Amino acid sequence: MSLSIRAAAITDLADLAAWNAAMAWETEHKRLDPAILQRGISGVFEEPRRGFYLIAERDGVAVGSLLVTYEWSDWRCGDFWWIQSVYVIPAARRGGVFRALYTTVEQRAAAAGAAGLRLYVETENDRAQTTYAELGMQRCPYFMYEALLPGRAGKLP
Repeated sequence: MSLSIRAAAITDLADLAAWNAAMAWETEHKRLDPAILQRGISGVFEEPRRGFYLIAERDGVAVGSLLVTYEWSDWRCGDFWWIQSVYVIPAARRGGVFRALYTTVEQRAAAAGAAGLRLYVETENDRAQTTYAELGMQRCPYFMYEALLPGRAGKLP
């Protein structure tokens, strides 16, 4: 079975929205507002400076995706590429899909002169943490904090 990685297109919106909603439920038990989610995904295609999605296909059928966004680092004078919104359909898990997506991101980031790759993972998701470590990623010495602004659309419970 052949596995290939391609850039996502706006025609992938339905899959990306469904997978993001599934990922939010599986990892955080959060229900995402479908209209806001679709606008959020569309916003990446409308403004490429925000990032890009990749799609993994097995024998021509989409089986997973991820989003890459950018964070400027003044300390390193370069962008970190953040891997986000990772999803692999259940039937394709443990079959090298994420590894292929990651390898593609790593190659693109190196070619673009990025400072490095980053991602965040749920503290209880031991399987994902093991996978990331096997790919050579290291746990950072930082905690993540957030403050949502009042009246912002898309606020989650």
